[in-house]
Amino acid sequence: MTSKTSGSGPPDNYTPPQQPIPTVNKVTMSDIAASLKDGFSDFLARPLMSGFFGLFYAVFGLLSVWCLIRLDAIWMIIPAALGFPLVAPFAAAGLYEMSRRLQKGQSFGWSEIFTVMASQRKREMGWMAFVTLFILWVWFYQFRTLLVIILQDSSFSDLDGFLNTVFFTPEGWSFLAVGTCVGALLAAVLFSVTVVAMPMLLDRDIDFVSAMVTSVRVVTENPVVMLTWAAIITAAMLLSLIPAFLGLVVTLPILGHTTWHLYQRAVSPAER
Repeated sequence: MTSKTSGSGPPDNYTPPQQPIPTVNKVTMSDIAASLKDGFSDFLARPLMSGFFGLFYAVFGLLSVWCLIRLDAIWMIIPAALGFPLVAPFAAAGLYEMSRRLQKGQSFGWSEIFTVMASQRKREMGWMAFVTLFILWVWFYQFRTLLVIILQDSSFSDLDGFLNTVFFTPEGWSFLAVGTCVGALLAAVLFSVTVVAMPMLLDRDIDFVSAMVTSVRVVTENPVVMLTWAAIITAAMLLSLIPAFLGLVVTLPILGHTTWHLYQRAVSPAER
């Protein structure tokens, strides 16, 4: 009779090794300042490669707006513009890898960075993409619901009419007030579960749930500092949208590199 433990399968009493829980550190405003300095240095070290990721993101934003106008989905421009910065961590995956290699003094070219980015689809990053897209879907759904409830008697057939209704009518002001509160809540949730999780998934062999939990712990244990960082990201990204998204060519790379260095300060290195 063949033993149950023979062959290539694990024995019946096998218990997979437990992953150590990442240690969350206290961070301060000086950590943000130092991370920004390091992020700017990384950008200057490889400006063309860093700027490429920002340019790609900017072109994607412009094409998205153009498609919405062509499809007469005028109402989606505002939620898309507000939700646009929330998906920046995915565009920054290559920037995280660049910072990781620069930090270790490793040489790299375009192929090495794109190879690492492509390999993420086989890891836990895909699940993080699902989480992010789900929250964005909730944001669009809530925006549409508020639009119907609050602006049901308003009519607009073009972008100018929509903006005039939203910004210069009492109904529009109510819509903005409620929508801002809902959007802020969803943005806070998405920021909390991704700010550390994204670079961590690229840096370590860890499951996406543990990465999200660690990210939330970083935010809850450092609320003032991390909310300040969230405000910096939001302000920089929204201001970058004004000049036809072109500001993203510079701001996105710097913010991406900075996020990597802030992650390094917020979470202790993995035990080897």
